[in-house]
Amino acid sequence: MAKKQGKQYTAAAKQIEARPYNLVDAVVLVKKIKYTKFDETLEVHLRLGVDPKHADQMVRGTIVLPHGLGKKKRILVIASGDKIREAQEAGADFVGGEELVTKIMTEQWLDYDAVIATPDMMRSVGKLGKILGPRGLMPNPKTGTVTTDVKTAIEETKAGKVEFRVDKTGVIHAPLGKVSFTDEKLVDNANTLIQAVLKAKPAAAKGKYVRSVTLCSTMSPGISLDVTEMNAIKVQA
Repeated sequence: MAKKQGKQYTAAAKQIEARPYNLVDAVVLVKKIKYTKFDETLEVHLRLGVDPKHADQMVRGTIVLPHGLGKKKRILVIASGDKIREAQEAGADFVGGEELVTKIMTEQWLDYDAVIATPDMMRSVGKLGKILGPRGLMPNPKTGTVTTDVKTAIEETKAGKVEFRVDKTGVIHAPLGKVSFTDEKLVDNANTLIQAVLKAKPAAAKGKYVRSVTLCSTMSPGISLDVTEMNAIKVQA
């Protein structure tokens, strides 16, 4: 089975020319070379000219993709008082207070895709940093996941809010939706995400900001995008 999959990957890679593609052509090609039976996720990987070891060169943010991700997100809300009812009415999958913090710590419970917390619960939620942090699930005010407006946070997460953050090698990895989406929807989502990264350019970043952009599906080889136009865009302060 592994050998067959290797042949399929190789056959897909042979269809990619050694040149940068524009976004529309890259999306079309990803769909053409897909060889698995499941509905893969389209991904974008941006290598940036920043050094994330310096706080003033960190690139992170959130964006609601116009056409969502095509996946139902399981949302956990850690709150207290009236905010528990607000979260339940807004459609959160799991809602609670201290008992959920204890459950996560004692059982390493991770059966959810996003975590939202109210500010008053962060003293307890802070204990979960080592569990939630490495998985990108730790609530943070900068990403709108520590908030008193629980209803809006849940609605945005369900609508397809994506958090992006540069990793220690200077790369941002982000999902763009399912390969089964129309070409137009995938291009819209990709443009929205890329624009958000461009707008998040740190003032301390010098030289070429976007070094490379690669588009791929879950199992496909990567397709290089033309970054010339991206670096020519003037980012608004």
